[in-house]
Amino acid sequence: MARSLFFVSLLASLAAGAPQPFIVHETIESVPQGFVHAGTPSSTTELSLRIGLVQNNIVGLQEKLIEISTPSSATYGQWMSTSEIAGFTKPSPQADAAVKDWLAANGLTAASTSVAGDWLTIKTTVGQANSLFNTEFQQFNHSDTGKTFIRTLAYSIPASLSGSLEVVHPTVTFPNPISGPPSVQAIGKRELTSLERRDMSKRAIPAACADITVPVCIQAIYGVPATNATSGDVKLGVSGFIGQFAQTADLESFLTEFRSDIPSSTTFDLQTLDGGSNPQGAQNAGFEANLDIQYTVGVATGVPVTFISVGGDSSDGELSGFLDLANFLLNEDPAARPQVLTTSYGTDESFVSPAMANSLCNAFASLGAAGMSVLFASGDGGVAGSRPRSCNNFVPTFPSGCPFMTSVGATQGFFPEVAAGFSSGGFSNYFDQPSYQSDAVNTYLDTAGLLEIGRFNASGRAFPDVSAQGVNFVIVNGGDVGTVSGTSASSPVFASIIALINDRLVAAGKPVLGFLNPFLYSKGAAALNDIIIGSNPGCNTPGFPAVIGWDPVTGLGTPNFAKLLTAVGL
Repeated sequence: MARSLFFVSLLASLAAGAPQPFIVHETIESVPQGFVHAGTPSSTTELSLRIGLVQNNIVGLQEKLIEISTPSSATYGQWMSTSEIAGFTKPSPQADAAVKDWLAANGLTAASTSVAGDWLTIKTTVGQANSLFNTEFQQFNHSDTGKTFIRTLAYSIPASLSGSLEVVHPTVTFPNPISGPPSVQAIGKRELTSLERRDMSKRAIPAACADITVPVCIQAIYGVPATNATSGDVKLGVSGFIGQFAQTADLESFLTEFRSDIPSSTTFDLQTLDGGSNPQGAQNAGFEANLDIQYTVGVATGVPVTFISVGGDSSDGELSGFLDLANFLLNEDPAARPQVLTTSYGTDESFVSPAMANSLCNAFASLGAAGMSVLFASGDGGVAGSRPRSCNNFVPTFPSGCPFMTSVGATQGFFPEVAAGFSSGGFSNYFDQPSYQSDAVNTYLDTAGLLEIGRFNASGRAFPDVSAQGVNFVIVNGGDVGTVSGTSASSPVFASIIALINDRLVAAGKPVLGFLNPFLYSKGAAALNDIIIGSNPGCNTPGFPAVIGWDPVTGLGTPNFAKLLTAVGL
């Protein structure tokens, strides 16, 4: 009741005090789950706000992306330059001038933070922001972390800017804790010794892979070669957020134990942005970062791996890190830019405002147009997202609902390989179902015998697209050996396999795969192992069942390296 009264009070004040030229731009119905109203901040409290401008032809970019990503197209693989992409994403001169003039009239100078000039940043105060956006910023405490954030439940913009200004952040988007895998579980030495000094050329799956997952298991299950990449021009990027730091000493120990066929000194490059860093030492070990690095370096043999550590203002929320990372990569020299990016973080879609989600999704579309394969873990809550006990309708995750990236679910076991019950999947409430997946998804909806049809948006973008092993991955973390499970293990594995495919494509004089989905749902579908056992329960339901063909648990299936080579024409 308190949340509802606060929201009604806020809207009433907006309606009563708003000058006629203002229009409400974004609203949310109530304070999101996990947050409580904690009073009014001082009017002098400083705020850093990002303003996204309306891009002049984003639909044109999306259409071009699908065209150059579709294998049957005459322009397949003709990836775009940064300047070509900016031609679609830059704001019109009129929109740019309108927003900047409005800010200048209020004594504010905007700094451009993107190549195309479609994102601006302003430094202001709560009092001035309240006036600018005809709102009342409030303080909210997050019950799990104890952190306090300044947000609002609605904000307005001058009516004259309605076709120029896309989104203001952070305003109505609350920072749901970005999810990673659960904590590391200790592992016994007995389980490790059965894998030591194994002949890596043998395709038989080691018996120990029934209990734990290490690189030799991935190689055996999916036919991934242990030989070095040869092109020298393919790179693999690993995103790092929320203070997760990858340790070189842990990687060396991991390679010594589980990839003894390659030098234990094999390491990764480091890039930082937004004040990111990567301090070393056991006290700084991050199991998510170590997992991602150990299973990219350890699976994508010989492919240079870059750990991209994103810092940022904690009051801004990690979603801004997604945006800054996309803009950073788009602005990077194409020769230095990774052609594959794996990210093991995500959130519930409902925690992101539709406008912010759309802006982030368009940023991923820009990366795809530049020839980058962008992969995200689908999440570890089954159909419940981060709400295992408090959902009536299924909870889609973000950015998996974005149609311009590749969502990776999780499997486990072999003979048969089955769905991991925690593998998040479902249907977006924000994004429409893209044409490249409509046949596969409609077949599922028509034949799966679903009992929970009213709990999800059957016309939304469906995810995940693919899957890979995600249970009991052995890692070294702070010098200790343990296991981790989650789709955050699956995404680095699938990304590593794509990087190895890219290496062979480049060596053959062909373009890299870039945005994967149109390929995966056409020529690539037959190159994936169909997973037909399991489900992803949640919200007090069995969730979605895995079936023949695509399903919202494991997507199209898991990779078969040899068949993928054939599918790409090698």
